[in-house]
Amino acid sequence: MNRKEEQRGEQPRVVGFLGVGLDNQDGEQRLTRAEHFVLVGGSAETHERMQDTAIRFGEALKQRGKTLQETTAEEAIDLLRRAADQ
Repeated sequence: MNRKEEQRGEQPRVVGFLGVGLDNQDGEQRLTRAEHFVLVGGSAETHERMQDTAIRFGEALKQRGKTLQETTAEEAIDLLRRAADQ
């Protein structure tokens, strides 16, 4: 949170997520862009897991009837953790 946000009493917001996979050994360059995510790198398995997490996150957000901009940072992080754990 920056000083202007603190002075206005604004809460931090999540505007998107960057997923980076570091276990690529096959030389493939993987990149996926989704509504709230940019996913880069990783092995085929890791990249697929990041994609699945992004899909589950989006579904959970829709179930709550909210956009990412309407979601608090804490709620977005909680949704992401739950999506990754499934």
